[in-house]
Amino acid sequence: MDRKEIEEKVKTFLIEDLEIDEDKISPDAKLKEDMGIESLDFVDIVVMVEKIFGFKIQPEEMAGVTTLSQFCDYIESKVNKK
Repeated sequence: MDRKEIEEKVKTFLIEDLEIDEDKISPDAKLKEDMGIESLDFVDIVVMVEKIFGFKIQPEEMAGVTTLSQFCDYIESKVNKK
């Protein structure tokens, strides 16, 4: 799966499932501060990533992830590792 496809899938579930305004979504957007993703939203994100991309998010691996671009980097590294 290429980067563009990952970004599109992530953007789609952020808009449709978490109801985040499309204009708040950009590669440099901070997940919490800019997009307003809260702790409970991360539970939904874990479920969606497992459903869409087929792997479980390890919380310790997400420790340094603060922006959407970093989140997509993380997904890309897991998806292309298989």
